[in-house]
Amino acid sequence: METSFHARLGFLIGDVTRLYRREFDRRSADLGLTRGQWRALRRLARFEGMTQVELAADLELAPIAVGRVLDRLEKAGFVERRPDPKDRRCWRLYLTPGSAAVMAAVDGIADGLIEEIFSDVAMRDLQATERVLLTIKQRLLAVAAPGVTDATDD
Repeated sequence: METSFHARLGFLIGDVTRLYRREFDRRSADLGLTRGQWRALRRLARFEGMTQVELAADLELAPIAVGRVLDRLEKAGFVERRPDPKDRRCWRLYLTPGSAAVMAAVDGIADGLIEEIFSDVAMRDLQATERVLLTIKQRLLAVAAPGVTDATDD
């Protein structure tokens, strides 16, 4: 295959990601959350108890920027910081019961968007796309600098 094809494919993957995020932002504007806030909530929903430093690394943001996001989420009653029992310099992050409604709304928006954009795509095509993207992802992780991990893995 030509290098130009690979470059176009890489740009296409980036474009799809950007457009998906933009449409999600548009649909979730009524929730009053910024992209950083809903991304932080989504991440904490998957990995409750993580530290601010871990969350910052997962979101690829500076810890100070994540601290500001967390301050706003804490003030809104969606997140709480609890002391780490093993390290008093560190705080663990947890969703509060008050976050349940906003998380349900975020999930509903995501589900609706996914249903709409994938509705006319055959499952076999989606499965083939997933296999190719997983192969590319694994190769990127293999060539990554030592210590680089994939924050999206469970």
